[in-house]
Amino acid sequence: MSGTPSNNIIAALCNPREPLYIRPGGELGTVGDPSLVGIIPPIAPGNFGSKAFRKEFDLRYAYVGGSMVGGIASIAMVTALADLGVLGIFGAAGLHPNDVETAVVKLKKELGHQTFGSCLIHSPLDPAWEEKVVSIYLERGVNLIEASAFMQITPSLVRYRLQGLTSFPDGTIVAPNRIMAKVSRLELAKRFFSPPPPKIVQEILNQGWITEQQAALASRIPLAQDLTAEADSGGHTDFRPAITLWPSMLKLAAECTANNNFPQPLRVGAAGGLGTPAAVLAAQDMGMSYFVTGSVNQSCVESGLSEGARSLLAKASQTDLSQAPAADMFEMGAKVQVLKYGTLFAPRALKLADLYRQYQSVEEIPPAEAKNLEEKIFRKPLAEIWQNTRQFFSQRDPAVLDKAEASPKLKLALIFRWYLGQASRWAINGIEDRRTDWCVFSGPSVGAFNEWVAGSYYEDPANRKVADVAGLLLYGASVLKRFTFARDLGLLSGDAFPNLRPLPPEELSDFI
Repeated sequence: MSGTPSNNIIAALCNPREPLYIRPGGELGTVGDPSLVGIIPPIAPGNFGSKAFRKEFDLRYAYVGGSMVGGIASIAMVTALADLGVLGIFGAAGLHPNDVETAVVKLKKELGHQTFGSCLIHSPLDPAWEEKVVSIYLERGVNLIEASAFMQITPSLVRYRLQGLTSFPDGTIVAPNRIMAKVSRLELAKRFFSPPPPKIVQEILNQGWITEQQAALASRIPLAQDLTAEADSGGHTDFRPAITLWPSMLKLAAECTANNNFPQPLRVGAAGGLGTPAAVLAAQDMGMSYFVTGSVNQSCVESGLSEGARSLLAKASQTDLSQAPAADMFEMGAKVQVLKYGTLFAPRALKLADLYRQYQSVEEIPPAEAKNLEEKIFRKPLAEIWQNTRQFFSQRDPAVLDKAEASPKLKLALIFRWYLGQASRWAINGIEDRRTDWCVFSGPSVGAFNEWVAGSYYEDPANRKVADVAGLLLYGASVLKRFTFARDLGLLSGDAFPNLRPLPPEELSDFI
């Protein structure tokens, strides 16, 4: 039956709601036909991923719009995703705690009982931010956080997870606060998939943040029930290949569930590279519980990025990326993945990292080099940058200034971090005068998406809505699943596998 498929079969496969009854020769039949040689079942996009995940978060789809720094994963984006029945995570990283509080209060008001989450990014150089934001989440009833870029378990994480913990007479434990951890290393994933560390539990008990009963119950729950296995992605990333990372995380989840006798299986979600239906289907077939997108959402109209930055993303290929030092972990040598198309941020940021490794203070930088920095990168005297930095930290964390006065190396780092931090804000705000310095976090998934939708309605970023992108990926994955069934039945040969067309919104709405 192999060969060129008929248009009738292709059209029928693209309607995932209806079963296909296959007769000899690849002809379409009807139910009850005694000559049927196969049936291709309906594949509902809402059945992808974990049913338990959808039920716990009251979702139509096991799909998550991940957090993106500086409010790029905006209030509008989280709201649009919630309206579709998927989970949105607000991008709180990099925002002032007051702005985080304003955002979550607004989301609570707008979404009512609909589930949403907010980011908590690891801040080893600014632990006060992490503690303050956790306090806001607890006070405002934000019951889900995405723990991002954590390198170790912190008291703030454990405090968030354990506050409100209680048990019923039958022994059932109820944990109102849920952590969705985003990691790419097995050793860290194991810590999230284990009960909170007893030493930290005792520490926060001593602080009066939890009760004796909650401390006693801590050993019976995982720190995170859900863990996002982050492959090659934008921003903080270890550039891990999804095809090797995801199975390893699934194996670890099964082992940790059994070793700790957790009543509910631990779940693993897929992230990094989900820019096409084929990628989503690959994650589904590996057994992932949910699917997290990020880079593709940045180019959507609800994104907190400026129109100019969204336009750059919509033109990028999979290779238009580069590494750059991370602003929040600059001194530690951490890297982030950023867009290199249309911007000089990456080489300029790497230049700062090189100078930081070479010199111990601002004064050690040779005059010619300092002049070059002031004219081409900072566009201001370094002394003025330091005054701006002092003003910022005098409000954010005055203790940092005391340390900088005693450490010329830290002062140098803070001056360089000024550029790294401002560059992402210039992209968010669309500051045209600093376009060549825009920092746009991105992974290769947006390039893959651009290649798929080239020539279609979605090529123009003005036509990209985050709910439509989610629908396209889920619908496309369900159709491709039907194509694989048809191929297994001999209706499609490998070289005749159809190229899936991105449906415009008016057609997509029939299936999502």
